[in-house]
Amino acid sequence: MKSIFDNSTRADLIGRINTLDENSTSKWGKMNIYQMLKHCTVYEEMMLGKTRYKRAFIGRLFGRMALKEFIQDRPIRQNVPTLPELKVKINHGDVLAERKKWIALLEEYPNAPCTDIEHSFFGKLTRAQVGILVYKHTDHHLRQFNS
Repeated sequence: MKSIFDNSTRADLIGRINTLDENSTSKWGKMNIYQMLKHCTVYEEMMLGKTRYKRAFIGRLFGRMALKEFIQDRPIRQNVPTLPELKVKINHGDVLAERKKWIALLEEYPNAPCTDIEHSFFGKLTRAQVGILVYKHTDHHLRQFNS
């Protein structure tokens, strides 16, 4: 299973991110390139423990069951709903700056403990689960934007 903690996997993702620019368009979903980049930086801040969100009630009921599905060795399917706190309502901004910020956050993972992470839907995560989910989330959005 691929993980953000693997150096070559992370380098491959960063290479793919570097192909994104202001002209990148999505193959599915409602986000434009800026919104996707911003969404991913907000997600990384949560997964690195920099930002914490209250656990969603529905997540308390179904989060652990859904986590089992999300950590399977297959890509995240298209049009999976976005958590409300991770939705980006602003539809324009500096794409290159947001891309740079996302890459910088991904480069923090090798030194990040990621041992006290509580996902707002899935709940408490192990370091291994963080690694898998971050890889899969990043890959999902790169596939969305054909990268």
